[in-house]
Amino acid sequence: MEIRALSSGDTDRLIAASHLFDAPVDSELATSFLARPGTHCLIAYVDDEPAGFVTGIEIAHPDKPTELLLYELGVDQRFRRCGIGTALSSELASVADSLAFRGMWVLTEADDAVALATYRAAGAGAPEKAALLEWPLDVPAGA
Repeated sequence: MEIRALSSGDTDRLIAASHLFDAPVDSELATSFLARPGTHCLIAYVDDEPAGFVTGIEIAHPDKPTELLLYELGVDQRFRRCGIGTALSSELASVADSLAFRGMWVLTEADDAVALATYRAAGAGAPEKAALLEWPLDVPAGA
């Protein structure tokens, strides 16, 4: 397995990994994402085939050091339970560490045992009590 960090100019690589995402990767959105400062995308390859990905978003605030949000992790069904998700999460944490960020965090469902095991195997631990609240916004599709 090889993990590659994508950057601007790697739109074709991201599109080639489209099967790993929830929906097909749009060329224009992929180009914009990869060019946007503060975004990170790592792809894991097995025999040059995209097997998994992880994305991270830098979170900055004027009174706190920058943190990295592990935004999404996906592994092709054929490559699950092979350590790819753990390796991608660990590599993203290494990116955060190399950039001297305060830390990295992720939100996941409390009953998602696979996600919890993956993140814990990559070195994550649960903070003290936390709550997630959300605002459902009526945003048109494709906006």
